[in-house]
Amino acid sequence: MEKLSPDARAALISELSQNGWSEVEGEDALQKTFKFRNFISAFGFMTKVALYAEKWNHHPEWFNVYNRVDVRLTTHDAGGLTELDAKLARQMDKLQED
Repeated sequence: MEKLSPDARAALISELSQNGWSEVEGEDALQKTFKFRNFISAFGFMTKVALYAEKWNHHPEWFNVYNRVDVRLTTHDAGGLTELDAKLARQMDKLQED
């Protein structure tokens, strides 16, 4: 997987920022905080995301406390954002809506 070009990266950030994603300062990565009704809902979200992450062999960096899931996406092998990050971010947004 290749790192996104500067133009593709800018377009991705513009698209995903509409759903609450932002750049990680000083890194080629995206971040977002997801909030849920309670711990069960947050953990259920993480479980659903984990199935896609494993299928796509692309695993997020994340942290969970009660109803909050903080996510950071980057592709370490490519040294920055790739289409896999875009795909997983979009899927996470979709799963949050469920």
